[in-house]
Amino acid sequence: MNRTAATALFAALVLVATAAATAAPDAAQTAPTEPSDVLSARKMWSLARLGDTAISPDGKLAAVTVTRYDLTENRGLTDIWLVPVAGGPARQLTSDKAADGSPVFSPDGRSIAFLSKRGDDKETQVYLIPVDGGEARRLTQLPTGADAIKWFPDGRRIAFVSSIWTDLVDWQDQAKRVKERAESKMSARSWDRAPISYWDHYLDDREPHLFSVSVEGGEPQAITRLSGHSLSRRSYSSSSYDISPDGLEVAFVADVDRSGVEPNYDVITLAACGCKPPRDLTAGNRADDGSPAYSPDGKWLAYTAQSIPTFYADRARLILVDRASGAMRDLSVALNRSVGDLEWRPDSKALYSAIDDAATNRIWRFDLAAPGQPRAITTTPSFGSLAVAGSGGAKPAAVALRQSFSEPPTLVRLDLASGAATRLTDFNDGPLEGVRMGKVESVTYPGSGGAPIQMWVVYPPGFDPAKKYPVLMLLHGGPHNGIQDAMQWRWNAQVFAGWGYVVTWHNFHGSSGFGQAFADSINPDWITKPYADTIAAAQWVTAQSWADADRMVAAGASYGGFLGATLLGRPHPFKALVVHAGVYNKYTQVAADFGAEKDRFFEFWERPEEFARYSPHSSAGNFVTPTLVLHGQQDLRVPVNHGIELFNALQKRGVPSKFVYFPDENHWILKPQNSLYWYATVREWVEKYAPPGAR
Repeated sequence: MNRTAATALFAALVLVATAAATAAPDAAQTAPTEPSDVLSARKMWSLARLGDTAISPDGKLAAVTVTRYDLTENRGLTDIWLVPVAGGPARQLTSDKAADGSPVFSPDGRSIAFLSKRGDDKETQVYLIPVDGGEARRLTQLPTGADAIKWFPDGRRIAFVSSIWTDLVDWQDQAKRVKERAESKMSARSWDRAPISYWDHYLDDREPHLFSVSVEGGEPQAITRLSGHSLSRRSYSSSSYDISPDGLEVAFVADVDRSGVEPNYDVITLAACGCKPPRDLTAGNRADDGSPAYSPDGKWLAYTAQSIPTFYADRARLILVDRASGAMRDLSVALNRSVGDLEWRPDSKALYSAIDDAATNRIWRFDLAAPGQPRAITTTPSFGSLAVAGSGGAKPAAVALRQSFSEPPTLVRLDLASGAATRLTDFNDGPLEGVRMGKVESVTYPGSGGAPIQMWVVYPPGFDPAKKYPVLMLLHGGPHNGIQDAMQWRWNAQVFAGWGYVVTWHNFHGSSGFGQAFADSINPDWITKPYADTIAAAQWVTAQSWADADRMVAAGASYGGFLGATLLGRPHPFKALVVHAGVYNKYTQVAADFGAEKDRFFEFWERPEEFARYSPHSSAGNFVTPTLVLHGQQDLRVPVNHGIELFNALQKRGVPSKFVYFPDENHWILKPQNSLYWYATVREWVEKYAPPGAR
């Protein structure tokens, strides 16, 4: 690029960024007036969002995090609430202005450990608070912070993860390096091995390691530091490790690949003292393993295992290891679904997992006495964040979060025998009073090759089937994700329906929750079948008496944006498109946070012509549909150049288009004010080309 062109591009970006920043307040204020009895974007942001759940060892008390958003301050406020499992009013346990999260009950049930960044904390630390109330006490003061906490069974120590420099011996040296780097006038960073980034941040040269700290405080003790393994530098959570019931061993997930381009996550076991050599329990499997979970009686270690290396959507099986003999067996052999995080029954006779199952998140049970015969406990709607407790001989108590397109996440008591759910919280009853939700139904239509495709249809409140309605077809991301019956905060179908549209969301070929063959059917060609399924969805819609074929638009993000850009270059019935954080040019997608991973099928230089056919930019000569393009600067999953490239191609083609740039957002629009602007801008665009409401 010559100097003049570079200067012009920089100036254009500055103008776009400035326009986005200055337009936001006006856009929100001039958005169409919305009826008070529908779920508007602003009302959606007034809802409490329930998150992390925990249950006391005796099963009598649940803890749940509740986040409320202050639109003026443009941030969320998260606190921990306690809820009687038998029913009764919830009690707020924490009220600090800092976000308090990840609550975990102590083994005796008297205290809760949690994570927060309070007062003069520079990083997140471990705190401890009595269940009966009182002031929280900080347990750690680490320059590298703490995350992913768990109690040791004796109740005397708490395990956590901290990302440290392994060439430094003590915490004082860690603090010194943190300070030096924060104050340095030199900002360059360098890598000699992938990966270099993840979602919205660049990775540094630290490694996440397990530590423990006494409940009395004091110096944390290293567990994994000298093992030769660390937790994933990209992402980890409390489900990335577990502690044996006797407290003598830990199992954790580590990437054993040393090349940086062929990740392989294995389950490693290690003495909790960190004083013995580690053992790679899954060294024989070249694909990923995860979610280790010890049985309460200590006899078993369960974990999940995939079969296809580097394929994130490969079916995860539930493997059970006899710790005495080392014998392994698959408890999920008869289930063509991917097992998630694991919860043991207190008597060690069964495990539970929340599983993506045919567009619904269901709780499944896996009995040790009946391997290969799992059964679904719940049906509809979706359930997740399961927490189980109770003594080995008693009926276990369980809580979970229930949600649907029409119900925000709500804490429920769950009967693990019948699946019956009893609501325990009413945080959103007030904000939703008088709000009419649109009717939601699931339909099935023949897609590519005649295969049955599931699709959600959300009708506007007050829908009259005798009238004609515009249609907003949503295209989900992934592609190996599924749209479940759940509350979506960033793309809320009820908000869109409240604008006066019938909203559809189809689970095209490649979507999760419909079996391994269905998920893998679009590899390596991400275009042919999902495109055919989308056109078939549009044909199903237009065959309905209520559909106005002259008022149809489509919108998607991430892979859904890729699919939207694909539609741009091929025949389709949509009057306008919305592409958010969409992959447009597969050649430049190698700059993504996983761009250095070896491709499962072929690299772009090995089959250049075939690779080009799978990239939407190859069909730019056919672009004619008005398109709204939105992207965030901090998006490293689909770098911002994709949005710029697509917008520039549309402009050069003379196609009506608009580019909205968020300098402080990543792959998702997370800040309240930016989200309101996003909804207002999308609404303005679709209404321009497909006017809302019944006719």
